[in-house]
Amino acid sequence: MGQDASRAPEGGRPNFLVIVADDLGFSDVGAFGGEIQTPHIDQLAHIAGLGAMVESLQEFQKGQPGYEGYLNDRVAALPELLRDAGYLTLMSGKWHLGMTPDRYPSQRGFDRSFALLPGAANHYGFEPQVEEKTPGILARNSSFYIEDNTIIEPKDLPPDFYSSASFTTRLLEYFKDRDEPQKQQPFFAYLPFSAPHWPLQAPEADCKHYRGLYDDGPDALRTRRLARLEELGIIAPDTKPHDVVTPAVDRPLTKEWETLSAAERRFSSRTMETFAGMVHNMDRQIGRVISYLKSIRELDNTLILFMSDNGAEGLLLEAYPVVTENIFDYIDRYYDNSLDNVGRFNSYVWYGPRWASAATAPSRLYKCFSSEGGIRVPFILKYPALTSSRAGEVDTSFATVMDIMPTMLDLARVQHPGDKYEGRAVMPMRGKSWVPYLSGSEKQIHDEETPVGWELFDRQALRKGKWKAVMIPEPYGPGRWQLYDLSIDPGETDDLAVQEPDKLQELLKHWDEYVKEVGVAGAAPQYGILKVGD
Repeated sequence: MGQDASRAPEGGRPNFLVIVADDLGFSDVGAFGGEIQTPHIDQLAHIAGLGAMVESLQEFQKGQPGYEGYLNDRVAALPELLRDAGYLTLMSGKWHLGMTPDRYPSQRGFDRSFALLPGAANHYGFEPQVEEKTPGILARNSSFYIEDNTIIEPKDLPPDFYSSASFTTRLLEYFKDRDEPQKQQPFFAYLPFSAPHWPLQAPEADCKHYRGLYDDGPDALRTRRLARLEELGIIAPDTKPHDVVTPAVDRPLTKEWETLSAAERRFSSRTMETFAGMVHNMDRQIGRVISYLKSIRELDNTLILFMSDNGAEGLLLEAYPVVTENIFDYIDRYYDNSLDNVGRFNSYVWYGPRWASAATAPSRLYKCFSSEGGIRVPFILKYPALTSSRAGEVDTSFATVMDIMPTMLDLARVQHPGDKYEGRAVMPMRGKSWVPYLSGSEKQIHDEETPVGWELFDRQALRKGKWKAVMIPEPYGPGRWQLYDLSIDPGETDDLAVQEPDKLQELLKHWDEYVKEVGVAGAAPQYGILKVGD
């Protein structure tokens, strides 16, 4: 349908649809080299208080600015500003930005919202430990879901609840419930899935497409994915992938495929089949939203953004403090992880670092790390007014999630309030609008002199142009700053800290400035302290 047939929002401003997958790997979708069937996603391809996750705050971080574990008041949130400017703001999906009533989505700019409050939950709403009120099971608030300001307990969810489908259905209901004045408003819709985050669960109708596909193991999948990434032009032919890094835990999901028994291999491949089924299902739900927007002639006037929140999840579940007791005792009490039951409502599995490394290759490590495997994600932008002339292009320009807000405010013709919003002090935006770059008036988004920093779980990084300094503590890294030239080494395989000490010092000076500017708890000054290995 052409642009002239679309319903233009009020004032000619675009609608926005932001779709976020949870722990999706870089090459998990077809457009980025994956074998999982994601036709709807593929067709699109033509300082906020989260320095650490609330479940894992360390003592020295508690109470520190930027480590509140929720979306704090030092920022003016995007839906707040868009709602103030006349947008209808809708959300359905995972929130994980605050568990208390003053931090619900309804208090941060959303007109309508259905939200999963914590960072993870059973995708079928099966939470027996809540019903039994077993002490010491969950290290989190017992409230799981909220609609606007009304708490919905897991037992009150509909019997056919499945996270991806139900989140999508609720968002479509919000669209359909708009009255006539609201239909004249531009909208900002946020659809953050909790898939494919563990526990890995998906309907058999989606999983059956992948039965047997992964029986040759994660290393073989990694090889196929790398070949496809090269074929698509997403990585250079001579790109060296980083070695797989696994935790020192003696569990089947960390071991080399060749060392596993036949039963262990069957179980491991079944977890990957289930993961693929989750992505397959999520893609179908995205197709429902696209189809609806097309049916009401609002598709071409809608900027659609699809991305993952971080790299694939490679850590073992027992390493993550959601459950305070032994995770395997918890699973034995409530779940059935027999092979034939994997993926069902009463199974609780994850797939481990080797399958995750297939998804993040050629990058180093995965979610929760400041290396490329943790922060480089699949990203697709579709908005005909800006992207039609470049449809299908692979763009390797550096951009960050912080650029999304200034881009959308630019297109919505909304000014950021500066240092004050609703009587409180707020921080300025840190990103940069993509509009000048996409419209052709600028050749790059961020110039070579712009430093960008990251920090999570005491894993740190700073990038400036093609150079990146990385600090990953032991046992996953050497516990010292390393230096990489990402233009020739996206896998972070060749540490240049010894060969380029001046460049590392330059980046560490920027790191110190970043620490002072945003507040990194426990970070000691690094400039002038050069630690390198042999």
